[in-house]
Amino acid sequence: MRVTTVIGPGLTAGPESVGELADRESAALGVTGRVLTAPDVTALAAALGTAVPEEALVVLPGPEPAARELMAGTGPHTGRTVWLDLHRTGPVPVAKGSAHLYGRGLAGVTWAVRHAVHRLRVPARRIAYGGHLDQWADLRLPAPPGEPPGDPMAGPFDGRVGGPPVVVLLHGGYWRSIWGADLMDALAIDLAGRGLAVWNLEYRRPDLHGWAATTADVAAGIAAVARAGLERGPLVLLGHSAGGQLAFRAAADEPGRVALAVSLAGVLDLVEAERRFSGAGAVEGALGGTADALPDVYAAASPITRLPLGVPQLVVQGAGDDPDLVDTARRYARAAGAAAVHLERPGDHFAVIDPSRPVWRETAELIIARLAG
Repeated sequence: MRVTTVIGPGLTAGPESVGELADRESAALGVTGRVLTAPDVTALAAALGTAVPEEALVVLPGPEPAARELMAGTGPHTGRTVWLDLHRTGPVPVAKGSAHLYGRGLAGVTWAVRHAVHRLRVPARRIAYGGHLDQWADLRLPAPPGEPPGDPMAGPFDGRVGGPPVVVLLHGGYWRSIWGADLMDALAIDLAGRGLAVWNLEYRRPDLHGWAATTADVAAGIAAVARAGLERGPLVLLGHSAGGQLAFRAAADEPGRVALAVSLAGVLDLVEAERRFSGAGAVEGALGGTADALPDVYAAASPITRLPLGVPQLVVQGAGDDPDLVDTARRYARAAGAAAVHLERPGDHFAVIDPSRPVWRETAELIIARLAG
């Protein structure tokens, strides 16, 4: 497999900076990488038109209108392209099967290369649960031994009584729209390889759509699991960072449906997080006001105030993460008592969603053991 990063005309970032990040991540993923610079729209279109089947593309289109028109176009690259805007452009429609990331600055190059490789290496079936661009889930199914997980054309499950467990993944990013479900690609592939069906859920974020839209989308996205024919197995809700809050809140709303709720570096005490100005005011921005101004909204949303949730919980935290998150995980686990297993291990905020790290491997083993039990 090869991943090609194409720098479009008029981009302000230097090609050497883009190239360093793209090459580093390509090497980390074990794929061949190359970087092309397109000085004009004709050269950019030519790069798209010569893409080969085993080639993933990351394209930084730049600001020129003619270049940006290519984002919705089809061709040999369709389905294998991740369009990347360094600026906070908001969601942009792209050709069906392609993807768009935005607003993460140069760090977005790293995430775009990861997303391009993961989605080509182990494709997912994208299923809409609403009409908005952000109302969908990527489905990866377990595969028979010796075959890659996540075959997007897989049919009914393989005959196991009840079907495999289903893990709903809820990404974090402090509820801000620049972060998306691509953050959970690696976990989705890892869990599918362990025999689980994985529903990687995207949802409208409150910075653009309001808190009510976010909570409604999470509920609707989880309900869509049944409509996709996945209701026969036990249900796990797993969230990272802000997604941990969403997962635990959803579990508290419908405890009878959930076999296990998992928080990976989750924001589990919203009142305290708002008062400590966590995420540069992310909690107040997401919920639409302070805890003092909106006590009922915080009471419904904050996992620690929803205890007991009524479902078993796994609270995972990297010891090298933000000290406020480490403290929150410890306080939450104490308050939850026997209903929660608290796992604190070395690692930063992203170690808990990195399949190569020991903290995730131990987490995955605990999830499997809980479901087997």
